[in-house]
Amino acid sequence: MKKTILLIALAVSSVFAFAQTNADVVGEWYNAEKDAVITLYEDGSTISGKITWMKFPNDENGNPKTDPLNPDESLQSRARLGMVMMNNFTHIEGNVWDDGNLYDPKKGKDYSGMITLADENTLDLRGYIGFSFIGRSSTWTRKLD
Repeated sequence: MKKTILLIALAVSSVFAFAQTNADVVGEWYNAEKDAVITLYEDGSTISGKITWMKFPNDENGNPKTDPLNPDESLQSRARLGMVMMNNFTHIEGNVWDDGNLYDPKKGKDYSGMITLADENTLDLRGYIGFSFIGRSSTWTRKLD
């Protein structure tokens, strides 16, 4: 009987040991091109992200880069550095956060998004319009330095 209880307790605790939380994705992440760092943070019960570092923060004239491709003209002059470019990612189960929104300032486009934590330092981000199987994936790496 003691062995059975011990085995059940170990099985239950191992399930919780592998459960993911928002804290597992919070932190600084390099985008795939490594030309920007996006800081993911808890925003209530969801995950959001903003651009906190850029390899080339200024345009060819030496001015801070803005958002000229944004379809909303009132946002075209906003600074790219500091921009919230992802929000509303909800932990669904396991290592997946879904139902988020992504904005790609390099294209001026909005997408639905999903995050999968591949391992402690690798994040797979999927942006899509309509169906998640029709879209684009990007692998981000955790900023460790």
